[in-house]
Amino acid sequence: MSLRIHNTLTRRQEDFSPLEPGHVRMYVCGITVYDLCHLGHARMILAFDMVYRWLMASGWRVTYVRNITDIEDKIIKRALERGLSIRQLTDQLITAMHRDFGALGALPPTHEPRATDYVPQMLGLIDKLQAKGLAYQAEGGDVNYAVRRFAGYGKLSGKSLDELRAGERVAVLGDKEDPLDFVLWKSAKPDEPADATWPSRYGPGRPGWHIECSAMSCALLGEPFDIHGGGMDLQFPHHENEIAQSEGASGSEFVRTWMHNGFLNVDDTKMSKSLGNFFTIQDVLQHFDGETVRFFMLRTHYRSPFNFSDQLLEETRTALKRLYTALQTAGDVPALGTIDWDEPRAAAFKASMDDDFNTPGAVAVLFDLAGSVNRGAPGDAALLKALGGVLGLLQQAPGVYLQGGGGLDEATILQNIAARAAAKQARDFALADRIRAELMAQGVELKDSAQGTTWVRT
Repeated sequence: MSLRIHNTLTRRQEDFSPLEPGHVRMYVCGITVYDLCHLGHARMILAFDMVYRWLMASGWRVTYVRNITDIEDKIIKRALERGLSIRQLTDQLITAMHRDFGALGALPPTHEPRATDYVPQMLGLIDKLQAKGLAYQAEGGDVNYAVRRFAGYGKLSGKSLDELRAGERVAVLGDKEDPLDFVLWKSAKPDEPADATWPSRYGPGRPGWHIECSAMSCALLGEPFDIHGGGMDLQFPHHENEIAQSEGASGSEFVRTWMHNGFLNVDDTKMSKSLGNFFTIQDVLQHFDGETVRFFMLRTHYRSPFNFSDQLLEETRTALKRLYTALQTAGDVPALGTIDWDEPRAAAFKASMDDDFNTPGAVAVLFDLAGSVNRGAPGDAALLKALGGVLGLLQQAPGVYLQGGGGLDEATILQNIAARAAAKQARDFALADRIRAELMAQGVELKDSAQGTTWVRT
């Protein structure tokens, strides 16, 4: 069975094959860094980390781009509130973001562009849109996209322009020709800090949110590319607007397959600060280890609504301990160099993952293998550990995890540090970054200096 993915654009599951044989190009909308990352971010990050891992396990080379939005109204407001420059604020929050994602076992993407580094590409894209009559500069200085001039608008959300207009709360035009038009370039306001604006032929200002992702994805992946992902809340208007911008400028297809992960609720209610059920990743990690949180989210299909509660997390921790107990029962589990995908349990795991990344089905295979180990087949433990590793699970020493999830033993940590040093020596920096991220996911932070690499438990 070949990989099949549900394409939000066509609203059906389709056979997947990359546009360039052997090479998948994937873009995922990342974080707007004005505050600490929350559980909704964790849901999205882990969903596409799982996709990234399975694509690589399937034998493809993957170029994975996940951006950082480091200029936006909320960022400017928060920097002013804290008396920081925009760069100081975003640097602090990006460091916290990396710590959180590492603790969840998320691999670093191939590229992690910051929006502020791609403003020239954004301006170039705006120039193309204006030359094609799809953009106009309003009297107030903003440059807007003329939605009604793009024939395909609404194809991702499945809504017509009339339906979109009917959904407007208030038809406020301001400097827009049409309420549906959206901003490409925001003219600088007199009271904004100097580091919030860039010079341009449209006057000083900053890019709109939507143009950022169009410019960064196309600059790093070309057009068209294979997969564009993000949370369901980004389907409209963000991703719809990306299509309008990119296809309006190029006149050709932007993305082949669109993927969206389901919403996250807390105790069956939408997460909201006003309801008091809003949790950052750091809040949760004070009570549950990162691997438990990861396993918790992988037990729900990425497109399904996801419900978060302490009770469900406790149940997940118990379930993960069952898997680790099986590995401990088996004793010294040898590393499985290559997974034989024709082996019946491995084939069942693969069939589930190839069915639109059906992680609940794949996790069921892990429990089947654990049951086999407990019934007296310790040889199945190697396959259990290897398949768990495909999902970023079960890589800790069982005794260490079962004693409280405290992380890796010292010998294993030192082995990983040596492997990372060898990867850096071989200039395989992607592998070196992956080792660092996986150690962070298991509570080990590396500190590099001129004297070498040291480590501390976090």
